[in-house]
Amino acid sequence: MSTEAGRADTRERILRIARDVLRANGPRGLTFDAVARRLGKSKQAVIYWFPTKDALLAETLLPDVAAEAGAARAALRGRRGPEAVRAFVEAVAGFHLEDLDRFRLVYLTPPATSGAADSRPGRIAAPVLADLAASLDGESDARSADAAAIHAAVLGLVLTLVRAEDAGTPPPHDPVDMIESLARRLAGGG
Repeated sequence: MSTEAGRADTRERILRIARDVLRANGPRGLTFDAVARRLGKSKQAVIYWFPTKDALLAETLLPDVAAEAGAARAALRGRRGPEAVRAFVEAVAGFHLEDLDRFRLVYLTPPATSGAADSRPGRIAAPVLADLAASLDGESDARSADAAAIHAAVLGLVLTLVRAEDAGTPPPHDPVDMIESLARRLAGGG
């Protein structure tokens, strides 16, 4: 294995381990020491690749952000107006319902520090919202805000389901019915 391939492998192993630690122990449990222990290397080896916990956290979550973006873009392909809205809502909500723990990690994990959060996840999500905005009817100035509001509404619905699960209570309605209702309402149907 070349030195470059070995380095890439180390980086990918760090990310796999960080993801496992994050899922098992939450964001507070994701430490350089915990990752280094599982990696079998020094803490400095982890810091070499990810100089801050925020950088490690953001990079660990990128595949999930990219997967959500992929699901949304696939749903939007070739659709416009209300049909695009319905497809987007159903795709994004369905994506998150498949794995509520993934939703918790991506949307409910706070930054490790109070400094500026890594912007890479936002750079992945922004084009998806631009695609949604482009597929909407209406004034161009309002479409960007409409797209952001539609995405926020979907995330709010999923958050409602997460909170119900966390409280050990059933959701207020069948999740599939809630998704269909939200999609219909946001698409302009009654």
